[in-house]
Amino acid sequence: MPEHEGHRAYDAVIVGGGHNGLVAAAYLARAGRSVLVLERLDHTGGAAVSTRPFPGVDARLSRYSYLVSLLPQKIVRDLGLDVRLRTRTISSYTPVQRGGRPSGLLVGGGEQRTREAFARLTGGEREYEAWQRFYGRTARVARAVFPTLTEPLPTRDELRRRIDDEDAWRMLFEEPIGVAVEHHFTDDLVRGVVLTDALIGTFADAHDTELRQNRCFLYHVIGGGTGDWDVPVGGMGAVTGALTDAARRAGAVIATGHEALRIATDGSTAEVTYRTHDGEGVAVARHVLVNASPQELAALTGDTPPAPAEGAQLKVNMLLKRLPRLRDTSVDPREAFAGTFHIAEGYEQLATAYAQAAAGELPGAPPSEIYCHSLTDPTILAPDLVERGYQTLTLFGLHTPARLFARDNDAVREALLKATVDQLDAHLAEPLADCLATDADGRPCIEARTPLDLERELRLPGGNIFHRELSWPYVQESTGRWGVETRHANVLLCGAGAVRGGGVSGVPGHNAAMAVLEGADGLAG
Repeated sequence: MPEHEGHRAYDAVIVGGGHNGLVAAAYLARAGRSVLVLERLDHTGGAAVSTRPFPGVDARLSRYSYLVSLLPQKIVRDLGLDVRLRTRTISSYTPVQRGGRPSGLLVGGGEQRTREAFARLTGGEREYEAWQRFYGRTARVARAVFPTLTEPLPTRDELRRRIDDEDAWRMLFEEPIGVAVEHHFTDDLVRGVVLTDALIGTFADAHDTELRQNRCFLYHVIGGGTGDWDVPVGGMGAVTGALTDAARRAGAVIATGHEALRIATDGSTAEVTYRTHDGEGVAVARHVLVNASPQELAALTGDTPPAPAEGAQLKVNMLLKRLPRLRDTSVDPREAFAGTFHIAEGYEQLATAYAQAAAGELPGAPPSEIYCHSLTDPTILAPDLVERGYQTLTLFGLHTPARLFARDNDAVREALLKATVDQLDAHLAEPLADCLATDADGRPCIEARTPLDLERELRLPGGNIFHRELSWPYVQESTGRWGVETRHANVLLCGAGAVRGGGVSGVPGHNAAMAVLEGADGLAG
């Protein structure tokens, strides 16, 4: 019998045990509410998990989500989470051929070193000074915006006043980000490095008038008030493991292997029908919080689903016997791969890749970025692998919308992976294939996931890692006070598709819990 079988009525039932659902469960249980979490899989964590994907190899990789920026320290403190994040000392390295020889741009390792790297690449001080001004401005925006994510939604005018920089507001909220990139920078490679933050999981051109790329850029530069993307010690599973522990310690009941089928509500009481291996059951609750996509929410409540979402990324996990040597011998691979290693991400390359994908073709030079988790946090590898010099590589490819894989997902995945590795190999002094470890069956330790794979494995609509297009972090039509409300008074959306969702942040989970507590008690903390 399920552990909650004797207790059918709850203050809150949470559908989905991803990180946002666990945050909501922990907050509500700590406030004295009875909480049941229904998770269809046999484990919690959703897309924020660590797994051993390669048979016979003790390497725990962050299989889907892999870096942390948007998780507020407020949530870590409030829930007493044992979560450790490490800052990467190198921000990025971007290889390029200049003047017929291998070169590149290394950002990080101190201001003087970065300044010199810009000068070597561009021949002067202008681009570095522009870089400093540009990111100085986004840092000020970050310090103003990030604290609002765990507060009731500000209005557009309130957020504009809080930022108090009309040039920054225009640059980020009104004009396509391509305008600012081209205004501030002249070097194609530098422009491309800046633009990549606007394209993570987002299929858009630099000059998209709908500003999808601006919203993506905003969320990628405001995290923690700094824009830093940190490595979770122990892998992403350590983050959701800590959240699971916090929720259980507070008294929440977590039932895995329980798939929610439908939600019936009259606005004050709801019934959630779920399925297990033993049959169906019903849990009654005052509130239901749905840690799933807006499409899944609509399916559960019988409402009209929102417009389809579409993901646009390739995720590749690798285990290497050693890091590959670079053609640019001025850079140590241990530094180049410690930050974000940009591949085929010059400004014009990104524009070409977008145009090709928009025309229904695979990009000829697929843009992607790589980093090595194990350089910053070797704990994800067994001690013997560390001793032998093994390393992980995580690759995230851009401009690969789900539509490209519809005809033959397996064949297109294989073709795209080969083309992507070819782009990396162009900057290596030895083929990546020579560095790959092998599993217990002698197969190379490399796996790739397309948007359609993520849709099948995680129920991400269209494979979209944000569940739908990212939203502006202010009040819009029908957003509600916290950005988690639905048309049903006691059903809330606490997943990445909520306003201010996306990324491993816990923000929608926090805000849904605050909406419940505020509605019940007239207060929230």
